[in-house]
Amino acid sequence: MELIRKVIAVLALSFLSSCGALTAISDASAPLDDYTLSPAVSASAARSGRAHLVVELPVSAGVLATDRILIKPLPFQAQYLPGAPWSEPAPALVQSLLVASFQNLGGFGLVGRTGVGLMPDYTLMTDLQAFQAEPGGLDTEPFVVRISAMLTLIRESDRRIVASRRFIVTSPVQTDDTLALVRGFDNAMRSVLLEAVLWTTAQTR
Repeated sequence: MELIRKVIAVLALSFLSSCGALTAISDASAPLDDYTLSPAVSASAARSGRAHLVVELPVSAGVLATDRILIKPLPFQAQYLPGAPWSEPAPALVQSLLVASFQNLGGFGLVGRTGVGLMPDYTLMTDLQAFQAEPGGLDTEPFVVRISAMLTLIRESDRRIVASRRFIVTSPVQTDDTLALVRGFDNAMRSVLLEAVLWTTAQTR
């Protein structure tokens, strides 16, 4: 009887260990929610244009070159929102949003990204300097989303810099809820995109 009890105990421990491993595997393979943002849109029909534009992949600091949502409690401290990644790394996401926004708002005959074989008249370069949530400093607005990007437009015929401008937009967020933070990013990003498209188009007139 004693031997039987020992065998049963060993089998029970083995079963529980297997269950734990299966649970860990299941948790690891469970899909995480990921998030994307909205491109700028126009209420009217897109204006046509003749020039071709290439939007290069933005450059950024290492803390931004990730698909994780950046939180900066202090200027020198970087944290990431757990379990809530962007649909692609932040620089690639911004590039996708810029291309879609130019296509939605018009002003160019063709818009694409680097590497698609397009022979552009203009190239838009972006230095993504801030793409984060940070303390807002007010009880009613405990968080704020900050997006900052330096855009440089280059004319390909002579590689001359046509114009350069920094765009900075903030959007208040009332809670630290993930969806609220993402909405804050969406509001700020759409403002940046609209201003960027209108500015870029004006430089090519």
